[in-house]
Amino acid sequence: METLEFQSEARQLLQLMIHSIYSNKDTFLRELVSNASDALDKLRLETFRDKDLTADTSDLHIAIDVDREQRTLTVRDNGIGMTRDEVIGLIGTIAKSGTAEFLRKLRESQDAAGSQDLIGQFGIGFYSTFMVADRVTLVTRHPRSAEGVRWESTGESTYTIEDVADAPQGTSVTLHLKPADAEDNLPDYTSTAKITEIVKRYADFITWPIRLLPERGEDGEPKTVNSRKALWARPSSEVTEDEYAEFYRHVSHDWNKPLETIRMQAEGTFEYQALLFIPSQAPIDLFMRDAKRGVQLYVKRVFIMDDCEELMPEYLRFVKGVVDAQDLSLNVSREILQQDRQIQLMRRRLVKKVLSTVKTMMTERPEDYATFWREFGRAVKEGLLNDVENRDAILAVCSFHSTHDAEGQTTLAQYVERMKQDQQHIYYMTGESRVAVENSPHLEALRAKGYEVLVLTDPVDEMWVDAVPEFDGKQFQSVAKGQVDLETEEEKAQAQEREKDFADLLAWMTTALEEKVKQVRLSSRLTTSPACVVGDAHDLTPTLEKMYRAMGQELPPVKRILELNPTHPLVTGLHKAFTEREDRAGLAETVELLHGMALLAEGGELADPSRFVRVLSEHLQRSL
Repeated sequence: METLEFQSEARQLLQLMIHSIYSNKDTFLRELVSNASDALDKLRLETFRDKDLTADTSDLHIAIDVDREQRTLTVRDNGIGMTRDEVIGLIGTIAKSGTAEFLRKLRESQDAAGSQDLIGQFGIGFYSTFMVADRVTLVTRHPRSAEGVRWESTGESTYTIEDVADAPQGTSVTLHLKPADAEDNLPDYTSTAKITEIVKRYADFITWPIRLLPERGEDGEPKTVNSRKALWARPSSEVTEDEYAEFYRHVSHDWNKPLETIRMQAEGTFEYQALLFIPSQAPIDLFMRDAKRGVQLYVKRVFIMDDCEELMPEYLRFVKGVVDAQDLSLNVSREILQQDRQIQLMRRRLVKKVLSTVKTMMTERPEDYATFWREFGRAVKEGLLNDVENRDAILAVCSFHSTHDAEGQTTLAQYVERMKQDQQHIYYMTGESRVAVENSPHLEALRAKGYEVLVLTDPVDEMWVDAVPEFDGKQFQSVAKGQVDLETEEEKAQAQEREKDFADLLAWMTTALEEKVKQVRLSSRLTTSPACVVGDAHDLTPTLEKMYRAMGQELPPVKRILELNPTHPLVTGLHKAFTEREDRAGLAETVELLHGMALLAEGGELADPSRFVRVLSEHLQRSL
């Protein structure tokens, strides 16, 4: 027997592993099972490469053995095993698994932001066993070695190593467990129920059978505790709809069947598989700020984390499922993803696949698409604000109410197909409800001339329309902001004459209402109403202004523009009275009422409702 000292960096890493890196002690078993699975994979590959290698591959498996009396837990495999040099190199030192520079950064950050070289190296995950064990014994033999190796340590400064003559092929790791301690979050790992729970959580889909042996003194056969049913790794032709539905319930805790199942497989320099689901019903926490989101992440079928937000953007937070990668730049504990090129590449491909699937659903299964949009449309439109790269793809799967159909919805592509030959803009109006928008005076001229208007009533609509400039080369144009050019050349000439005729009245009204509006002008968008209020092209809408103020943001007062319908009897009468009377005090009150009526017509709020009622009552009395 030989006693050796851990390499200095290995001692430091060991202490970090025990005290800092892993937040959940259960992960020690995940690491041991993952190492065992890798060893089985390597043996199978080596036997293909080297036909002269003498190794038993008839029953490759992982076994877990618990001894309650001795308080030991053993994980063994009959895989590739290790030579003496490999044991010293991989466990006694950091070897290829890392460097002193890595340890320095690790201590500084305390977030274990290691390099991807650390993942998959035996020595790293193996150290996690000392979180739960006072002493660890390893026995291993490589198929090419006549003798095995026995390694043992208490996790302090030294370890012992010796040759053993009768070691079986593979590796066994025996943990002499610490006493269970609820205060230290240290469970009883001699409990077969606890072991089964951990295996089911972290290693249920590993290719190799994981067998839990009967407890000492009990009769019975080994029990395979992992299902090995990684649906994403099986050919789609071999997976039934019932299996997909069952797996969806497993990952989503939703008892409804999924609306859509999405499979992906990327091969080449970076390999991964994905099995994603679009639910048929929105979860109740879809719009709750603290709701968990993201898909499950596996590496080589070993569970890494739930709710992996890095792989799915917030606007697709309803997507459930699994992503299984062959290699990822994870931290040393496999618990935190690093924002690197591979992660971003996976995310981009997953998002594009989800959006293209919805686009196919829209064209081939319109009823399912209608369900999708009803349940998740509001969330999807959030992507128009923060996912510029996929903005066109998101717009392509959006649907909106419009004046074209009193009940149904339209896509933007359908809207563009119906546009008039000379129409340059996609017209829209935002509001609190479809009824409020469709009854707004802003739509009068557009309706009269046969222009279609999108009716946008979701709160997010108030924000994305300012962030998205166009669709298919056609710019979005609010019918309640800026100038709406609907006039023919002849009508424009007539409007210029009216502007001259009304110039004095408009100037006087602008002065009379200077506390409330920035300008009074004639309108081309009204046909039956006397007046309406509109915003400048880049002004906040009243609804958006309320939203910002409700969030505590201080904003300067936003004055809007009062537009008059020059053909309405009330406006023509006001114009006549203005030109004929010298005393305009009464006219000032009429102008005030006209502005208040315009606000009320669009569902706005009066600054002083009681004064409006009083002035209106006095005017009504005088008219009797």
